[in-house]
Amino acid sequence: MSQAAEIAVEFRDVSFQINRRSLLCQLNLAIYQGEAIVLLGRSGSGKTTTLKLINHLLIPTSGQVLVNSRPTTEWDAIKLRRSIGYVIQEIGLFPHFSVGENIGIVPSLEKWTENQIQERVNEMLNLVGLDPEIFAQRYPHQLSGGQRQRVGVARALAADPPILLMDEPFGALDPITRLELQQQFRYLQRQLGKTVIFVTHDIQEAFFLGNRIGLMYEGSLVTLGTKAELLQSQHPEAQAFITCLHREDIDMD
Repeated sequence: MSQAAEIAVEFRDVSFQINRRSLLCQLNLAIYQGEAIVLLGRSGSGKTTTLKLINHLLIPTSGQVLVNSRPTTEWDAIKLRRSIGYVIQEIGLFPHFSVGENIGIVPSLEKWTENQIQERVNEMLNLVGLDPEIFAQRYPHQLSGGQRQRVGVARALAADPPILLMDEPFGALDPITRLELQQQFRYLQRQLGKTVIFVTHDIQEAFFLGNRIGLMYEGSLVTLGTKAELLQSQHPEAQAFITCLHREDIDMD
């Protein structure tokens, strides 16, 4: 990513503690508009904490998180969250809402007209490979895990947010469905040009989806760069992850 590109999200010396335990330590990171950056690391390394600081679900103990050059503490929290798509592993669809109603939640809150919402629901379902005539009126319990996850992505994109946070969204899926969604998501990201911050503990997924990869360990960002740069890292945690990588599967594009 060119250094001339505009910064979408920036961490400046950000630390976060809870009950005197440090979950994040002096994080400095610039995420550029339109890039897909993957935060890779073991459970407890600080990945999800980093995401939650972006949409103001958490507030830094020290330092600043900036979204569009404005500290998150100066944003209206609701307005900020509505401008950022958020997809999690558990999906979080409302069980008593239809698929269409789930996708249309944020546009509805933003006072879109019924026609605009319906058109957007249909557009989003088509975008994630679900036929609106078949799926818009279904309920979450009538969907497979892969279909629910597609709806979760559609809902996150419905209000056309410039930034998308994804917290291990495909981790609970079977390998075939997971690969299908990874392929579709990479295509969508390249077509739509969203700024994506994607969290995973799977290095193969990180290599497949990320323009850059940030490796986190015990609350610190220990290396950040391209796939090739990560492969060259001598940090012990990088080496540990590299041993898990099937090198024949590396896609350097």
